[in-house]
Amino acid sequence: MFKTIILFISFAVYSFGISAEDIIKKVEDNMNGKSADITMAMEVHTKISKRTVRLQSLSVGKEKSFIKILYPKKDYGITFLKLDNTMWQYVPRIERIIKIPASMMLQSWMGSDFTNDDLVKESSISDDYRQTLLKENDKLYKVELIPKEEAAVVWGKVVMDVSKEYYLPLTVEYYDEEGILSRVLYYKDIKRFQNRFYPSYWELVPVTEDKKGHKTLITIEDAVFDKDISPSYFSKRALKRYSR
Repeated sequence: MFKTIILFISFAVYSFGISAEDIIKKVEDNMNGKSADITMAMEVHTKISKRTVRLQSLSVGKEKSFIKILYPKKDYGITFLKLDNTMWQYVPRIERIIKIPASMMLQSWMGSDFTNDDLVKESSISDDYRQTLLKENDKLYKVELIPKEEAAVVWGKVVMDVSKEYYLPLTVEYYDEEGILSRVLYYKDIKRFQNRFYPSYWELVPVTEDKKGHKTLITIEDAVFDKDISPSYFSKRALKRYSR
């Protein structure tokens, strides 16, 4: 009897051939690289308007990132700095560096459906969530992510479909603390950028009633991974220095 139980447990653990933890680590490695220099265009759609923002994002690992707004002209030079779980913003118009407080983490980032918290927590999936492999088929893995008790995250559950071919996310569903679906992020049109494949088109669609008709689209214009990025970008001084 005990041998049967042990064999059953072994089959349940190893039948998929790869652990959920390994899948998510591969996803993080493929999305982040050792470093990334990405230029993108972001379209923000609401019920009554559409606006476009172009930006450059520089990052090293999961802990450091620097963002500069390139367009529109009125927003040119606004910069953001993330170090670990802390975020600052520089606004040239008022010549001030602002630390984003915890109370503003859930506010919209640059008018989009992304939040300040998304920028701070974007790379912490393997640290903040327990991963479970729900199922797989010939093309994808479906992984459920439940937050660890000590994790300071806003989602009650995240479900991710991962491409078996590229180990990149395809669809990410975000559920609130009551288990109700809040939004879906689609990653599409995987392309080769120099030394790696990367989804070149993202679509974030809120599904709550108050955000009906909203969506945020991101098009990756260029991406270079694993290049040397000057450490000078990752200090508060950089916010003003590189805003010009």
